[in-house]
Amino acid sequence: MAAYRARASDGVAWITGASSGIGRQLARDLSGLGWTVAASARGSDELERLSAEATGSGGRIVPVPCDVTDAAACAAAVDRIEAEIGPIALAVLNAGTYLPARGEKLDTALFERTFAVNLLGTTNALVPVVQRMKARRRGQVAVTGSLTAYFGLPSAAAYGASKAAINGMAQSLRFDLEKLNIRIQVINPGFVETPLTAKNDFFMPGLMPVEKASARIVAGLQRGGFEIAFPRRLAVTMRAVANLPHGVRHAFVRWFTGWGKRPLKE
Repeated sequence: MAAYRARASDGVAWITGASSGIGRQLARDLSGLGWTVAASARGSDELERLSAEATGSGGRIVPVPCDVTDAAACAAAVDRIEAEIGPIALAVLNAGTYLPARGEKLDTALFERTFAVNLLGTTNALVPVVQRMKARRRGQVAVTGSLTAYFGLPSAAAYGASKAAINGMAQSLRFDLEKLNIRIQVINPGFVETPLTAKNDFFMPGLMPVEKASARIVAGLQRGGFEIAFPRRLAVTMRAVANLPHGVRHAFVRWFTGWGKRPLKE
């Protein structure tokens, strides 16, 4: 039997990292399709503005402030959504951060922060929401990875590692969650025009507007399948490069990114 695919009539869509970027646009798009969206992020001001943007769109957006690095806060957010808004049928665990990590300026705190938000923040939200879905024997969860999970890229030692961990976690959990009629998916975007990528000072192939990225995610959530990867051409190229021998891939990435010519920043 095919794993469950959530519909707006089944309950609430919970989105973490909803105050900006992909999460914000996805909340708007899902509400426009009739979903009641529980939107979470650390601050409440942006969530309130987001909620106002959904007026008259067919659904609604309800602010549920939550810091994903706090496991107890995530559990409390799930409890609140289920008690006050409705059962969570779809969860898009999207909260994330990017902090450049370079070999000449290694910083333990940088890795700790990246993993606290990207990996542990995802699991902090995943555990309580799966417990609720398990009781109902249905649910759909999408976790946000990245195409950088396919292999190591310059300055992405922390970010790429956290996203690779998310991919591996989702692949492993799929074996058991499918038995519970819970569909798990991983979203692997390339470069998307968000506040995070606005800080990048390097060439970003296939840079995509956030509206287009959200549309790809919505289509993937509705279609099912395990991985939602985009832009398609970049994803195909990244998979092909990932299969090259390590030495060849390293030389190619160093040439393509121009990293071999970049000076050290000590």
